[in-house]
Amino acid sequence: MKNILLTGATGFVGSNLFKCLNNYKVSVITRNSLEVLDGAFRKFEFPDFSDDNDFTRCFYDIDCVIHLAAKAHVREAQSEFALDEFRKLNVLATLKLAEQAAAKGVERFIFVSSIGVNGVSNTLPFSHLDEANPTENYAISKYEAEVGLRKIAKDTGMDVVIIRPPLVYGKNAPGNFGALLKLAEKNLPLPLGAVNNQRSFVAVDNLVNLIITCIEHPNAANQVFLVSDDETISTSNILIKLTLASGKKPWLIPVPVSILKLVASFFGKKAIVERLSNSLTVDIEHTKKTLSWKPPITLDEGIRRCFK
Repeated sequence: MKNILLTGATGFVGSNLFKCLNNYKVSVITRNSLEVLDGAFRKFEFPDFSDDNDFTRCFYDIDCVIHLAAKAHVREAQSEFALDEFRKLNVLATLKLAEQAAAKGVERFIFVSSIGVNGVSNTLPFSHLDEANPTENYAISKYEAEVGLRKIAKDTGMDVVIIRPPLVYGKNAPGNFGALLKLAEKNLPLPLGAVNNQRSFVAVDNLVNLIITCIEHPNAANQVFLVSDDETISTSNILIKLTLASGKKPWLIPVPVSILKLVASFFGKKAIVERLSNSLTVDIEHTKKTLSWKPPITLDEGIRRCFK
């Protein structure tokens, strides 16, 4: 039985992953008492997750580290100061954790990064072979961590697995998808009926399944994997599906995207409209072929589970 060290266990992805690690002995790094997690596990408490910490004591008998802990939100997120804040946890603390893990003989380090490393929008699906093009501070910090992790893997021989998900969704999802869920449940009239973009999403159950596959799969070593539900959908159509799944009738008004952007620019909200209307799709053929893997649930089932 493999021994796993998990960070970010109380987050959205981490708490869903933790519930599925029954076949492993699990240890967690935490800042709190972890009362929200059930089951037997070892815990290592730190006041804060930073590169000031010495993580050495956490790696006794550990085979694989799954690193989910990250800073995802900072005030004034596009400021230079914010990039420094992202780097403290997402880069410096991550590399400190990995360096000490390698020094203690950990075999594999799984790092959940972001599709933002590839970019914020596209006309052709992103591939694992594409040159990195992070433009937002969070994604820049994730990419810098990836670069550092690859160097550690090369210098030490510890396997590093990098997973880049797009927007992760599921019941009680935070962030942008949580906002979409609230919109669907309120069923307000929305001017998004003419948004005909294409987006890739990943159900948290599919992401968790891929992470677990990567714990022991021999072909996962030192690979970058993109992940999604292997389906694309427009913003308007996912809102329709969410509204129907919540038991209500969709109410979307077909306002041209150009007008939406013009109106939003007057209120300083153009970036929000662009995020809703731009396309962002991913190609997961490399992931499927390398790992003989496919998403276990469909997008429709993932949406259904948001309200189960």
